[in-house]
Amino acid sequence: MKFYLDEDLSPKIAVVLRKSGIDAVSAHEVGMCELSDKEQLDFAAKDKRCMVTRNRDDFVRLTVQFFNDQRPHGGIVIVPYTLPGDQFSRIANLIRTFSSLHRRGLEPYSIAFLASR
Repeated sequence: MKFYLDEDLSPKIAVVLRKSGIDAVSAHEVGMCELSDKEQLDFAAKDKRCMVTRNRDDFVRLTVQFFNDQRPHGGIVIVPYTLPGDQFSRIANLIRTFSSLHRRGLEPYSIAFLASR
């Protein structure tokens, strides 16, 4: 499973994930900052990556739009605000655990919530 971290998450999380063998890139690393959420999800979909973000409401709306337009994406993982954004290793570990439970990836248009425990 490949991940694309939205710009609302630190690129340090992607670094930690890669050190543990997880294919992850950050919007910061690929020059995608300050683009629209739709452009972010388009990028993730084209690269067959699961989008990881804190921005639940906008990406739920975009998933409905993508579904209606018959434009599948590789799923979205929502990082809850109960996880402090500066806990890079903790967030990375939770994403790694999520990845191990979803080895085949998510179904198109899926939205999952990262467990905060």
